[in-house]
Amino acid sequence: MTPRVWAELDPQALRHNLAQVRARVGSARIMAVIKANGYGHGAVWAARCLRELRGPGQEGRRAPWEADAFAVACLEEALALRAARVQAPMVILEGVLSVEEARVCLREKLEVVVHDHWQLALMEELPRGAEARIWIKIDSGMRRLGFPLEAVPAVLERLQARPEWKLCGAMTHLASADEDADSALLQAQRFDTALGGARLPRSIANSAGVLADDTLHRDWVRPGLMLYGMSPRGDQDAAALGLRPVMTLHSRVLAIRDCVAGDAVGYGGTHVCQAPTRVATVAVGYADGFQRALSNCGSMLLHGQRVPVIGRVSMDMTAIDVTALPAAAVGDVVTLWGEGLPAEEQARAAGTLAYELCAGLTQRVHLQSRAAASDQAALSEAVARY
Repeated sequence: MTPRVWAELDPQALRHNLAQVRARVGSARIMAVIKANGYGHGAVWAARCLRELRGPGQEGRRAPWEADAFAVACLEEALALRAARVQAPMVILEGVLSVEEARVCLREKLEVVVHDHWQLALMEELPRGAEARIWIKIDSGMRRLGFPLEAVPAVLERLQARPEWKLCGAMTHLASADEDADSALLQAQRFDTALGGARLPRSIANSAGVLADDTLHRDWVRPGLMLYGMSPRGDQDAAALGLRPVMTLHSRVLAIRDCVAGDAVGYGGTHVCQAPTRVATVAVGYADGFQRALSNCGSMLLHGQRVPVIGRVSMDMTAIDVTALPAAAVGDVVTLWGEGLPAEEQARAAGTLAYELCAGLTQRVHLQSRAAASDQAALSEAVARY
């Protein structure tokens, strides 16, 4: 079957990007964030790319492109990875919602983030001797999840009252590291003060934090977006940060029409041709994840040239102006974002973030991995720099 819309995934770009993180963070360990189906790239695919399978007794030192652990949002995501035989250390960032979920985490050797008193009480219902693996989350300024700063000493006491539990570390989440490094440093200071002299592995930096200040790297970093070759910063694009796009999203030209001045294109006639115009209809729409917000402002790449989206993006189709491309034909492959057209640029046109574009792809989009040896030279170069 010929796909209408497909995402070409580059495993070597993903590994290159993790190696770039590794080069920045020194001895800090890397918890690769693969929640939301790997930001739309496929969580199982990402995990298999970033973690070499080894047998018992073969763990050893990891390659620069390998993750030390993975992070997901919820138990459902973790179980999908375990079902695919991904046995790496795995952290559930939102924690569990019931004692039953906590028991499953014990069975599957999953690490659970505890961020509120009700969750801690839930974990305390586990039988004595149950070897739970727990991270404590502290609210240092995000005002979303995490124990209040003043509650941390008492929470640590409760955790330490269960010596059979493994306290994996403490984490917090940065609210504005992509825009304001000073605010991130202030959050780190609050985090450290709340923990006092507690000797625990500490994790602060997301992708923006990795880039904002080296003092945020601590024991564990949690990169997400930058692993997939997109910049979390508005002032630097991915290429300037040494990152490569992992996903290149494609579709095909379904039809071409020659329009005259005055012709209206698409629903509502929101684009009116001002001169003779060659219009191509592309087999992608908002039901695939190409957002309606890109109507009359997005672009696509055809024959290596940028062409504008005209008219409204509809459920299954989008029109582009190919007047400047007389060779354009039905069946031509169109790039929606990725190599040659950064997702961040498309996101700015839509008034959103690259996170939303990639995570918003639907099940209609086919995910296709490039051959693993497609760019070995570039990967070797990144590893050599490490």
